[in-house]
Amino acid sequence: MTQETLQELLVEQLRDIYDAEKQLVKALPKLAKAAENEDLVEALREHTSVTEGQVGRLEQVFGIVGAPAKGKACKGMKGLLEEGNETVQQEDKGEMRDLAIIAAAQKVEHYEMSAYGTIRTLAEQLDLSDAVELLQQTEEEEKEADSRLTDVAVSIYESAMDEDEEDEDEEEEEEEEEDQPAPTATTKSKGSAGGKTRTAR
Repeated sequence: MTQETLQELLVEQLRDIYDAEKQLVKALPKLAKAAENEDLVEALREHTSVTEGQVGRLEQVFGIVGAPAKGKACKGMKGLLEEGNETVQQEDKGEMRDLAIIAAAQKVEHYEMSAYGTIRTLAEQLDLSDAVELLQQTEEEEKEADSRLTDVAVSIYESAMDEDEEDEDEEEEEEEEEDQPAPTATTKSKGSAGGKTRTAR
């Protein structure tokens, strides 16, 4: 193993994640459009902008390495996005689709975190400190995005549970009302309601 072979591996990994990020720039707006939860829509839109910045950052790393910024078809990202899209299409718009979108997006984030961790380690071995700094910045952004998606998912779960509890309370109240005996009405005749009866003479 030489510095040259390590750099070749680094360039190959860069080309792979470069294509992956470009695929994601196209996919994220579609996921945001399919989502209903406002926090999720905002998170996806913001990460689209962040991902565009990450593409530019990768181009800087290519420059540091001395290689042209050129992608190589990332089959891993393509598969994750296709699988996520299929899952989303199976759900009607609402909580379940939002959770499906989050699941798909988090798989992507974990893929990226792994990829950037590998590339950063390669850059460290090659003493490319400027590249390491840029890659570390992107890796942290992916972790933040993943954490934010988890927060949104938890809020959806909690909201759904609160609604279920409210529905259960309403059902219990209705059942209690049905179980209560109906009040019996008592009527009094005018002639005998404590009054004196008159006898005819």
